Amino acid sequence: MKQFYLISAAVLSFFCSQAQQVLKADLNYRIEYWRSADGKPKEDRNPSIIIAGAKQNLLTSESILAGKAKFPYEQTVVTKPENILFQLADLGKSNQISTSDSTSIGKQTFEFSSETKVILGYTCKKAKTVVNSNTIELWYTTQAGIKAAPTALGQNLGLVLEQIRNGNSYLTAVKIEEAKKIKAVELSTLNLTDGLSYKDLLWKSRFTTLNVFTNETINFVDKPQSSDSIFRFAGGTVIARKVSFPAWATNPNVFVDLTEQSNGDAYDRTGSVFVIPTDKTVSLMDALKRSVKELPVYDNGNGKTYQGVVATPTYNPVIELMRFFTPFGVGKYNNLKLKDKTWADKVYYRQDISELFPLINGKEVWVAVFIGNYDKGGHKVSLNITLHNAGREKADKSIIMPLFNSTNVMEMAGQEYATMFSSEKGLEVSFVLAKDVKDAKLRYITTGHGGWGGGDEFVPKKNTISLDNKEAFAFIPWRQDCGSYRLSNPASGNFETGLSSSDLSRSNWCPGTVTNPNIISLGDLKAGTHTIKVSIPMGLPQGSSSSAWNVSGVLLAKE
Repeated sequence: MKQFYLISAAVLSFFCSQAQQVLKADLNYRIEYWRSADGKPKEDRNPSIIIAGAKQNLLTSESILAGKAKFPYEQTVVTKPENILFQLADLGKSNQISTSDSTSIGKQTFEFSSETKVILGYTCKKAKTVVNSNTIELWYTTQAGIKAAPTALGQNLGLVLEQIRNGNSYLTAVKIEEAKKIKAVELSTLNLTDGLSYKDLLWKSRFTTLNVFTNETINFVDKPQSSDSIFRFAGGTVIARKVSFPAWATNPNVFVDLTEQSNGDAYDRTGSVFVIPTDKTVSLMDALKRSVKELPVYDNGNGKTYQGVVATPTYNPVIELMRFFTPFGVGKYNNLKLKDKTWADKVYYRQDISELFPLINGKEVWVAVFIGNYDKGGHKVSLNITLHNAGREKADKSIIMPLFNSTNVMEMAGQEYATMFSSEKGLEVSFVLAKDVKDAKLRYITTGHGGWGGGDEFVPKKNTISLDNKEAFAFIPWRQDCGSYRLSNPASGNFETGLSSSDLSRSNWCPGTVTNPNIISLGDLKAGTHTIKVSIPMGLPQGSSSSAWNVSGVLLAKE
């Protein structure tokens, strides 16, 4: 940890609230600020500190000066009289970044008021400015003989003794002391970077990033080529790799980040990011490596068999982290120009999957991405999983049980489409609880497909979820905001009506979007066998076309 100032334990000349002294410009002062919401400062566990000197001001905190701050932490130095702003961030031991800005302080503008008030015995004047729609009031004095401020704002006004943001967030000086035996920051030895890179490095240091895929192709070819770490299956439409997740003692916020752009395929396609469970005798990995025939079959009496859809004593279906849909040709087909339309270069999907983290905490698991397509160029994707320490305590022991997933991620290797809803039985799965559980929920994702006018993609259909022969939840999954994503769909077909295909409302999805899971409350459940049923009045086929419903369900509960 780098120490910027060595402060003597001997602190001299405390200026109490009744004092009104002109401070000496050639000395160094320690000015302490407390935060409050009402302008009445209360003892701050980590007060902001200014070390104000003749040639520079250091903006820091008590914990940093005491060597107790957690990484990453940030400090600011303002040089005098040049008013160059240096920002320094310690990301870890012996890992410091820095940047400088010679113009921002000089560009500050203020509206001055005739109002005055006394702080620490000094008569202060008010200056006001607006930063990113936040109104900032600075109470400063010119009686102290020095210039300093607890933030970058107002460094040239005088000594800022109070800063107020939006009328309810106060930073108020409570103490001024002379500090001896200090050493200024040696700015000439800093390894400076540009401001944007500095902000990016500091931001990324605040969380853990697991890079899963970088600019990988998902396409359809006869003989997809795997590497020693990235495996391609189902004609190249599924890519998978093993990922080691760090063990966390608390519950982090966990996000899936995926970027996609067309590498040749112009159509909107179903995509899924999922984990492949391998804790039972059979897993999807067996089918991916050998044949879809390795998977157990679900038969609901409609004349078709559905591979790998429901949990059995020897098999767990894939656990869907995120359902997404590619837009029409983003990137590859941006040459299809329309007036007043500036196409996106790629699509960015991001979804919170924190509720599933206990399943992968501290484990090595298979993470995969599927995009259904028959195009040689296909799509390019990058995938990261980020973990953010939210300070949440670890919850009671979690139960995460995959129950069903009808998305045929092995579509290009012969896995049947999810047409089981043509039968009254629909999709039904039984599961066994060894113990009573509390607050059970079903994490349910559903999207309807059938891309002609009368197909379920464009016809609202009620989804009914039943538990032990009683209706637990019913709703009509429907998206009416698809036109909001027009700029991600350069290859979308345009109709005589003036609409584009990507504008049309759909059964819970739009080209270029994520489909959010529904968290369905099931209440407390007793130990024993339970049955969940999903019923959807799926439309009839038309010619060779048929509707289908991709649904996935994971049971979440606490012991």
